[in-house]
Amino acid sequence: MKGKHQSLAAPLALLVFFGCTERDTNSDASDGANSNGMNREPGTDRWLGQWNGPEGTFLRLEGGKGEYEITIQDLDGPRTYQGSTVGDQIHFDRNGATGSIRATSGVETGMKWLTDKSDCLTIRPGEGYCRD
Repeated sequence: MKGKHQSLAAPLALLVFFGCTERDTNSDASDGANSNGMNREPGTDRWLGQWNGPEGTFLRLEGGKGEYEITIQDLDGPRTYQGSTVGDQIHFDRNGATGSIRATSGVETGMKWLTDKSDCLTIRPGEGYCRD
């Protein structure tokens, strides 16, 4: 009987060793995938820079990685806000209300001066800005 138990011990030890090693490798792979996903820049980072509206108005986005300084130049002058990515938009607080910036076409801005544009950002109907 002694020889029979010894012959099973070696394969059993290998099975335990490789079984544990395989699980460790898989957990490292999933950790790497999660950390890579977290380091990706949001799509809203493509919006950095200045977007122009009519009559000298503009929207300027600075920063990145989901955190932005937003400057809105309207007819009353420039104002600056802090914003962050939420889904496929940038949300910010303006005068106690949440504003959001989203990608649209010129027609979707609701502004006749921008209807021929295709690459635009809109805060609300009638408040839009486009790349020239």
